[in-house]
Amino acid sequence: MTAMKSAPPPLHNVVTTSTAWFLCLGTCWRSAGAGGSTGIWSSEKLVQNSVNSPQPPELLVGPLTQELQSNWEPNNIIFELRDWSGPGPSIMADLLHPTMSSLQVAGESRSVPPSPSCSLWRNDCGIAPLTPSPSPGPALRPRATRPFSVVVAIDFGTTSSGYAFSFTQDPETIHMMRRWEGGDPGVANQKSPTCLLLTPDLRFHSFGFAARDSYHDLDPEEARHWLYFDKFKMKIHSTSDLTMETELQAVSGRNVRAIEVFAHALRFFREHALKEVKDQSSSVLEGHEVRWVITVPAVWRQPAKQFMREAAYLAGLVSPESPDQLLIALEPEAASIYCRKLRLHQVIDLSTRPMANGVDVNGSRLFDSSFRQAREQLRKARHSRTFLVESGTGELWSEMQTGDRYMVVDCGGGTVDLTVHQIEHPQGTLKELYKASGGPYGAVGVDLAFEAMLCRIFGADFIESFKTKRPAAWVDLTIAFEARKRTVAPGRTNALNISLPFSFIDFYKHHCGHSVETALRRSSMTIVKWSSQGMLRLTPEAMNELFQPTINKIVKHIEDLMKKQEVQGIRFLFLVGGFAESPMLQQAVQEALGRSCRIIIPQDVGLTILKGAVLFGLDPTVVRVRRCPLTYGVGVLNRFVHGRHPRDKLLVKEGREWCTDILDRFVTVDQSVALGEVVRRSYTPARPGQRKIIINIYCSTSDDVVYITDPGVRKCGAITLELPEPPPGTRAAERREIRATMQFSDTEIKVTAVDVATNRSVRAAIDFLSN
Repeated sequence: MTAMKSAPPPLHNVVTTSTAWFLCLGTCWRSAGAGGSTGIWSSEKLVQNSVNSPQPPELLVGPLTQELQSNWEPNNIIFELRDWSGPGPSIMADLLHPTMSSLQVAGESRSVPPSPSCSLWRNDCGIAPLTPSPSPGPALRPRATRPFSVVVAIDFGTTSSGYAFSFTQDPETIHMMRRWEGGDPGVANQKSPTCLLLTPDLRFHSFGFAARDSYHDLDPEEARHWLYFDKFKMKIHSTSDLTMETELQAVSGRNVRAIEVFAHALRFFREHALKEVKDQSSSVLEGHEVRWVITVPAVWRQPAKQFMREAAYLAGLVSPESPDQLLIALEPEAASIYCRKLRLHQVIDLSTRPMANGVDVNGSRLFDSSFRQAREQLRKARHSRTFLVESGTGELWSEMQTGDRYMVVDCGGGTVDLTVHQIEHPQGTLKELYKASGGPYGAVGVDLAFEAMLCRIFGADFIESFKTKRPAAWVDLTIAFEARKRTVAPGRTNALNISLPFSFIDFYKHHCGHSVETALRRSSMTIVKWSSQGMLRLTPEAMNELFQPTINKIVKHIEDLMKKQEVQGIRFLFLVGGFAESPMLQQAVQEALGRSCRIIIPQDVGLTILKGAVLFGLDPTVVRVRRCPLTYGVGVLNRFVHGRHPRDKLLVKEGREWCTDILDRFVTVDQSVALGEVVRRSYTPARPGQRKIIINIYCSTSDDVVYITDPGVRKCGAITLELPEPPPGTRAAERREIRATMQFSDTEIKVTAVDVATNRSVRAAIDFLSN
């Protein structure tokens, strides 16, 4: 329901005109049913903006029996106490005096008096956000407590996934897989393909290389009944209405709940990681001694982050009663945490090597030789599954001065994420300078371009039919392309051969009545040839056509971000993620941006995020200031001002004029919020016996929205407060205050609540998946 609008302070008391009804972003409605029984309705917007609305409001706040639904009447309007300035006395002066508001920062409280005028900001229609936060000084940084014995990080990627762990007694050592069983020959294989295989009765069979190979070995007819999932992480990013019931489609066309698919994968990593941890540990570890970290793209919204958390609960990583045992890490942020510890011998600096078409002036292949040398150094250094992170300050960090800025571009399989950080000396913490950005520009874009090329040659109908009726053979074809695309470099002059499975050639002949070779001759794709050995020959022009659309999007996004005022003066640009190994991408970024900053690629670039996620789990306070990706708030009422507020927002109640649907901002998009800062609101239940409070949350990508009905504003979640029994001796008419505290500075939005009268915690939850 809606409430009165306020001036800047974050903390507000909620009162009513007579009885203590609950504030739920709308108007409360009291049933006038027979027998004296009552029920409470709450609506976010009054239908036809009239108290005589023909329809009852939609959100049930208190209990309402069936017979009462036809007998209801508007009751007291709920609003928040604000400082009323302007002509005439405060209409609330006889009820309650304006209260002080507080902003909590890193353990200290700052009291802020109410603003003398609502017109100081947004024309009386909005609440000023938290003041953009300077980075807290070193003295305010809480000490990194480590109540866990081991930190296990899972890098859940679109194309490949892996895990690593570190014991808190030896935090400088990160243990990683040297090689996954069943990996491809000649490849490091420190991560496993993100592939899942379920039996026809939906039981887990295998994950990674084992899933891929097992599915390959199935009889074609049998394979149609098994469920194989590949690159399924992108579904979570692309689904705008993500819920617990969202489904994923297997290669065979069968649908399964997405939450179950992700839970199967996370359960596999849980069992695999715990076995490795126990092998490396000298003591028996209990489940509560393990802190888990799961990485997600920074561009993911709150529903996707909550989805991963719910999948982790379902997989048994942690219990919902111990939410702090699981951390959600943002992928580029994790990479940045690791990059700040790098030394110069651990990076490849593209800016120090003059080149032409991907080849340095000495004639040696720049990209290929660099990564061969890096891998050889790593191979010699590893005699176990241990990767040693150097202690102390790395040389690259030493080069940075206070105030220096750097960008991390995480080029993954599905998405590309960008974050801009500043290292703070001497403590080495990080400050985010601009909200994380990016988009679906990952390496999967090249795969989709290849599939589109096949459709142009052989027909979209045939490709769809082949994928459905020969799913295992389709997977073989995508694997063959994946292996070959990794060898593409800017200076390549010869064609790239991709083997077509025999079943593809045979199925096409039976389906279309002529050969694959004939199809190629008839098509307009002159840049793709046919080899008598059963292979497609992609010319350099063809490979360039596959790569350039995705690479151009990445480069343009970086260039656009570089133009932002907050991002001026970037000294270093770190390319990380699996796609960052592509010489095609490296050259494009170097040519476009190499003159304005140093382009740096960490060795073992595909594992940078995983290592940083472990470090984040060891010290979650390392990022001291973050930027809000969206504007968040709730709907409230404010005094109606003629000539300023639209007439369709006018609500007249008991002779007073109110403006409905005003957005009361908690935080605004790209606002700085320091670790430890919180936003507080106080709410009062609608009636003494009420046991649940629901408060709807709205969000927007804009910072200048005024109403919850403005374009681009959407309802994105709800806060639920479970109220305990009121303390003995509490009078029925006595107002009960529930104080909710929201934190926007972590990777997830968190909420806690307390019953002010008893100082007892109130069960509080924030849900973004139930819209």
